[in-house]
Amino acid sequence: MKFIRKFFDKQEKHFVEGGKLQRLYPLYEVLDTFFYTSGKTAPSAPHVRDGMDLKRMMTVVMYALVPTVLMAFYNTGYQANLALLKLGQGAVAGWRGSVLSFLGIGVDPSSIIGNMVQGALYFLPVYIVTFAVGISWEVLFAVVRKHEINEGFFVTSLLFPLILPPNIPLWQVAIGISFGVVVGKEVFGGTGMNILNPALTARAFLFFAYPAQISGDAVWVAVDGVSKATPLAALADPALKVTASWWHAFVGIIPGSMGETSTLACLIGAAILIITGIGSWRIMLSVLVGMV
Repeated sequence: MKFIRKFFDKQEKHFVEGGKLQRLYPLYEVLDTFFYTSGKTAPSAPHVRDGMDLKRMMTVVMYALVPTVLMAFYNTGYQANLALLKLGQGAVAGWRGSVLSFLGIGVDPSSIIGNMVQGALYFLPVYIVTFAVGISWEVLFAVVRKHEINEGFFVTSLLFPLILPPNIPLWQVAIGISFGVVVGKEVFGGTGMNILNPALTARAFLFFAYPAQISGDAVWVAVDGVSKATPLAALADPALKVTASWWHAFVGIIPGSMGETSTLACLIGAAILIITGIGSWRIMLSVLVGMV
């Protein structure tokens, strides 16, 4: 890895004050500290020695989100394959069908790999758009305000797709994350000064701006023309029957936003945060009790 360190050291002169690319220093800094811990130290007391800086903290949070991401892959594909099987369709329409056909994957709800791959084909485009648009806003504000790019958006870029339905139009994803980053965070001064969660702010905006694509019974399964209520919606409507078992609801094999259906995956993520000291079980418990 020494050649990477030498490469960054060689390029640094172009990005520091007086260099021809000094306005782009936030980009250089975020890439440099992605590979290496920052060499900056406090010039005066008190001195605190701790290898857990903000970047490492956000990295742990991203690790904690991995179970929900994997469950988003599986359940999105499972719900789609289940719906296609009931409709008697043997193939997925559009470019996703071409990819699945190329990989030799058919419509089979019992195939773990098939469900994972198909679910990924819905999740990844949403994530890519979220990341590309959101990080563009982050870079813009960092360059204008001349401060470092905060790593918190890497977590936001994962959280936002997890709380969206699989078939949401990508242009709405772009508008939503733009609103979340700019209005939910940057107008308050950026990370640490915002009173709103950017991902939840973005979803709230989409809910009120485009309710047809983010609510109702027709958006939770990634198959056109298929209407399937979530268990909570079915429970709230006397005309509907709750068909999901408690076990399916706990594991997450139910219709819903891509990454919010699995209580088990969320609990695994919570355990990771508590064990590593990033999250507080007291705060988590207080939120749960307060909600009840």
